[in-house]
Amino acid sequence: MEVADAMVLYVKSWCPWCVEAREYLDRRGFDYEVRDVLDDPQAYARMREVSRQSLTPTLEIDGRVLPDFDTGQLEEFLATHGIKP
Repeated sequence: MEVADAMVLYVKSWCPWCVEAREYLDRRGFDYEVRDVLDDPQAYARMREVSRQSLTPTLEIDGRVLPDFDTGQLEEFLATHGIKP
């Protein structure tokens, strides 16, 4: 199993899926950095670069990217890659 390292969650403050993603990660004890792409143009540019899209939430961890997801997709992504808190 891999321990999560350098997890970044790109969000938009008004996005309900972003709120759900944060709650999911918090409940499971993940350590992650939140970057609001509406407040941070560099974060928005980085998210677009790694995901090739502009939708949130987008998760970046260890070179892996999960763009525009719901909590079911997040759970599957973490399990598939063996990422634990």
